[in-house]
Amino acid sequence: MPHPLDTFFAPSSIALVGASRDQEKIPGRLLSMLRKNEYPGKIYPINPNYPDIDGLACYKTIGEIAAPIDLSVIIIPARAVLGALEECAAAGVKNCVIISSGFAEEGGDSAAMQDRIVEIAKRTGMRISGPNAEGFMSEVQKVAATFSPTVDVKPGHVPLVATTRRVGIVAQSGGIGFAIKHRAKAIGVAISYCVSAGNESDLGAGEFLDYMVQDAATDVILLFIEGIRDVDKFLAAAQRAAEAGKPVIVTKVGRSGAGVRAAASHTASMAGWSAAYDAVFAKYGFIVSNDMDEAVAIAAVLASNPLPKGDRVAVLTVSGGAGIWGADTVSMQGLQVPALSAGIQSEIKQWMPSYGAAGNPVDVTAQGVSMGGLQRSIELFDASSEVDATLVIMSFSSDTRMPFKEAELKPVISAQNKPVVFYSYTLPSEFARRELAKAGVVILSGLTHVGVAMRRLLEYSRFKLAPPADAASLPARDLSAHLKSPRMSEADSKALLREAGIALPDEVLVAGRDALDAAIAKIGFPLVMKIQSPDIGHKSEAGGVRLNIATKGEAFSAYRDLLESVQKHRPHAAIQGVLVSPMAKKGVEIIIGTLKDATFGPMVMVGFGGITTELFRDVTYRPAPVGAAEAEAMLGELKAAPLLRGFRGAPKADVAALAKLISQLSLLAARLKDEVSELELNPVLVHGEGQGVTIVDALAVRPK
Repeated sequence: MPHPLDTFFAPSSIALVGASRDQEKIPGRLLSMLRKNEYPGKIYPINPNYPDIDGLACYKTIGEIAAPIDLSVIIIPARAVLGALEECAAAGVKNCVIISSGFAEEGGDSAAMQDRIVEIAKRTGMRISGPNAEGFMSEVQKVAATFSPTVDVKPGHVPLVATTRRVGIVAQSGGIGFAIKHRAKAIGVAISYCVSAGNESDLGAGEFLDYMVQDAATDVILLFIEGIRDVDKFLAAAQRAAEAGKPVIVTKVGRSGAGVRAAASHTASMAGWSAAYDAVFAKYGFIVSNDMDEAVAIAAVLASNPLPKGDRVAVLTVSGGAGIWGADTVSMQGLQVPALSAGIQSEIKQWMPSYGAAGNPVDVTAQGVSMGGLQRSIELFDASSEVDATLVIMSFSSDTRMPFKEAELKPVISAQNKPVVFYSYTLPSEFARRELAKAGVVILSGLTHVGVAMRRLLEYSRFKLAPPADAASLPARDLSAHLKSPRMSEADSKALLREAGIALPDEVLVAGRDALDAAIAKIGFPLVMKIQSPDIGHKSEAGGVRLNIATKGEAFSAYRDLLESVQKHRPHAAIQGVLVSPMAKKGVEIIIGTLKDATFGPMVMVGFGGITTELFRDVTYRPAPVGAAEAEAMLGELKAAPLLRGFRGAPKADVAALAKLISQLSLLAARLKDEVSELELNPVLVHGEGQGVTIVDALAVRPK
């Protein structure tokens, strides 16, 4: 089925608005790059100052061409861009790339010009990439619509291509995007597309991601993003990538900004600068990398290997020390380096001298290479049920010698039974790269990156897209009566939750001393008493909480003491009364919260609660709403998750009830995204299996 961006990435004709004869300048380089990369379509230079450029007829305006144009690349002064776009639209141009800078990135009147670009795109239907873009490269269709020097073609150069699967790159920074492409190609990773999104006046990272997801020539996608503007399109594309099983590697920059947020709840104060992005990445199984070479290594391993079926790695080497280092590296990434059975060790020992090691790591030694030990060990591991992947650690620095024969190695790599990853502890020679590329092998030269890549491969193989949340698990009710006050106390918040259908303990709000007897009679001992005020978020800090009250005398004394303490600490707070609640039985303390992210909307957070919540920040996030299955997956990500599974003989906690509550709160946050900015249940006590959960405290925060 055709995609709307087919004519963008595979144009049959290109107009260069602002073309130049000077190949030292960007306008001249654009034409040069197209021709050097053997663009097969028609090229129309446009510049009123030249009758021809490089043997091509040059037109004064795009309207003179009188032929269909799929893509226009604009590189002229910013002040002339709007007029050129109008001319392109009038001529029926389908797509434009604006290389020109001087728009929203400068602010002021320049930003207003970019607003006009947005308007032109909407009015005419012409798709526009940029401004301030570096263009794109389509390796598949040989379209070098960019001035990046990384697409230059040196005379006589033969590209290094090791992988049959291709990587597509979408970057919001043109320089970084083409740098990633440059590094990936240098080690033999095949590229499908590399596109720079620029200022995203019209086309954004989301639509480019969508194109890569459906594109048959793209097998792995690598994203470099600063922030997502076309959020709905991005999320829809992420969903399709997860459903299709197409890996997406993402690097998100801008993680260190000191986000300014009024921390009315623990949930808000613990939200990192990019917590919402990480939540979205986790939901859709994106592979997160914060290092360019690491991202390229992950892409290389994905493009050249199948997904593993387990976590057991055989480490194969000719250097004992390097083998131990490799074993340490993958072990530190959580992978297993199992001892091999006596049967396998016996076989391996046939192919190495007596001083070799067959246990794992396997050191066949330099002499064992000439005995065929390397190749035979790879074949043995590929067929063995004892390991799930092989890490080959070698020196590939020689310009003349190769420890493998293409005819022997290629069948193993082509079979794609298990991952076979190659690492060189010396700098690999061009000779070695090219010889191994013939067999489909990429040589990697960063050991830590290799370990991370193998772990990420395993994690991706285990990822399953969670089923959507069941909206029916929370009844649809009119909650407007509970959303009239701009500030809400615990009692107000719990009243909202009860009305929404979330189960809470019976409690009584006592507004005067005379009503205390009736409240005690209803709740029973032991009980808890808490001051209630929309002005007091953290009640214990104001002396507003009394626990484990066992007699009437204690209750009346506590009532008096609470009012006096709050009067002392917060004399101007509006007091609603004292909330009388049953003392909850013991359980694992959990915090569940939601907050509204400016980009992605409501997020749900879960972590271990109590006074150490903010200290350890053992929390995880997802976009709301989540279903019970996704909520359970979130719980499994927490470092303290064993506390829910019966740690050191303790009874197993009621994870099913907790997951249901997380889902319900996330549904409520999604429904009330315009009326409530934050919801927090802290703590929630999770009791033994089948005994449910107890919401001890709750807070709802209205938007300011």
